[in-house]
Amino acid sequence: MKPGERILGVEGGGTKTAWVLVETLTGADAPGCEFRIIDQGKLPPSNFRLTTSKRLRLILAELPKQIDLAGVFLAGCATEEDRRLLEQICLEVWPNAKIVTGSDRDSGLAAALDHGDGIVVNAGSGSSVTGRRGDRIERAGGWGHILGDAGGGYFLSIQALRLILREHDLHQSEMQFTAKILHALSLNNFDELVRWVQTADKMDIAMLAPVVFEAATERDARLMEIIEEGARVLCEYTEAVASRLHLLAPKVVLMGGLFYRDSLYTHTFRRRLKKNLPDARVATAARAPELGAAWLATEAGDHAAFHPKPSQSEIDSLAAALTEQRNPRSENLEKMSAQELVEVFVEEEKLVQDALRNATAALVGAIQIVTESLRNGGRLFYVGAGSSGRIGVLDASEIPPTFGAPPDLVQGVIAGGVTALYRSAEGAEDEESAGALALDERRIKGPDVVVGITASGRTPFVLGALARAKSLGAKTILLTCNPDCSHRPVAGPTDSPQGRSYSDLDLLITLAVGPELLTGSTRLKAGTATKVALNIISTGAMVALGKVRGNLMIDLHATSTKLRDRAVRVLAELAQCDYESARNLLEANDWDLRAALEKL
Repeated sequence: MKPGERILGVEGGGTKTAWVLVETLTGADAPGCEFRIIDQGKLPPSNFRLTTSKRLRLILAELPKQIDLAGVFLAGCATEEDRRLLEQICLEVWPNAKIVTGSDRDSGLAAALDHGDGIVVNAGSGSSVTGRRGDRIERAGGWGHILGDAGGGYFLSIQALRLILREHDLHQSEMQFTAKILHALSLNNFDELVRWVQTADKMDIAMLAPVVFEAATERDARLMEIIEEGARVLCEYTEAVASRLHLLAPKVVLMGGLFYRDSLYTHTFRRRLKKNLPDARVATAARAPELGAAWLATEAGDHAAFHPKPSQSEIDSLAAALTEQRNPRSENLEKMSAQELVEVFVEEEKLVQDALRNATAALVGAIQIVTESLRNGGRLFYVGAGSSGRIGVLDASEIPPTFGAPPDLVQGVIAGGVTALYRSAEGAEDEESAGALALDERRIKGPDVVVGITASGRTPFVLGALARAKSLGAKTILLTCNPDCSHRPVAGPTDSPQGRSYSDLDLLITLAVGPELLTGSTRLKAGTATKVALNIISTGAMVALGKVRGNLMIDLHATSTKLRDRAVRVLAELAQCDYESARNLLEANDWDLRAALEKL
């Protein structure tokens, strides 16, 4: 690859043909092939099996002509013969360009996973599931609308149309859904609908999927069953692919019009998948498949990695983060003796106290927000990635035994799921949509409060979760160790009018602990300060909710010898009785400390 080369990426399916024209900014000797987008757009459908060669030439002829490479990946282009035929058609349009052809599965996989492992679930007019681990590829579904494509738009729509006919045959009546279909097709009656279905092609029928989703959201149980069935089949395919590839905690990327267009399907799929693959990391695709097509064109040319160039604001944001700066006190860390290393670490921890002291007002505000939320029936969520996520999960897990709270009252949400608690999954933090979906799964509502924890103040998983929580009316708090992040957006590009500023948050807590002794390792001072801050917030809220008397826990779960002994001593102290009497009273109340106290 050379700087300035123009690459066309084309991805075609049953509902549209999407394309993008990019220009390379770096050469093949660079560590990655960076590019800028010159132009992009959409054209009519171009499913290779359902579109004539003549029609396909006309569609491709509408695309830019001055190109060096073209990656054209169409649904239905499955065999070597298909690829050769498509290449011949493309060469008629771009005789001087290098052409790479293939299936939309290939471009989707490239866009979603780059060179990484994972599974792509595509649900548009048709459907397919494709997984990769190393050089091994496994597939399920995608056999076309006659034999398969379960879970795609055609599948959902044809099932809904059959439901209309069955209702008519059994009860001589029309569903409310029938009227929606007639309106969408500009038809007048049931007989016209039957005639239309008998002559409609796959794409015509698949285009009715949004009407099916709309009716399902209006609590039509029978249509919801169809959507559940589609999601169930896609989940089965996903689980089968994960099993064959031995992926225990796979990255699962959702692509296609059904997942983009209607969040109901995303939620349904995610909920079902979590039952059998609880550690799966599910996210909607952040990169369009036509970019994957362009990337595959460069791969065929130079085997170079293909990465969108980060914006200058993103580069500046990373460079300016206090948590990424070098600490002058530890520049010779590898030369220190063990004694010197311990001394500098202990001395550095003084900055944690200073940071917490300076954040006193914000911590007070957090206690007040959380207390009000819990008092009004809300829940507290900690959201983080890596060390920040683990600290949030730790604090949340301590609330039930310490304060007798139900396990769903305070919840920790970590990028990468349960697996990330004991095995690094830091790459899971890079998708805002994954953070948003993680909160969708927990059905965030207005009374809830979400605390986003990100030392740098910029983790996409956390920012996506906060943005989704805010859109749902929940209270939002950001806890960061980067004092400069307050001038940057919560989510979305900084130069975008849709970018959300930190003023959209209900509260910003900044713990300015300074650069780490080990540069960028925020499990050190930042982690310590974060843990203490969460201790303060959760304990303060529980105190305000009446979970303690004096400094004694009165709702603790006496589930071990140590905790039963503690409960006895607490009761003896508060009741001013001896140890044995307190124990007898607790046993009589099934070790419920609060119940025993209320009987005094």
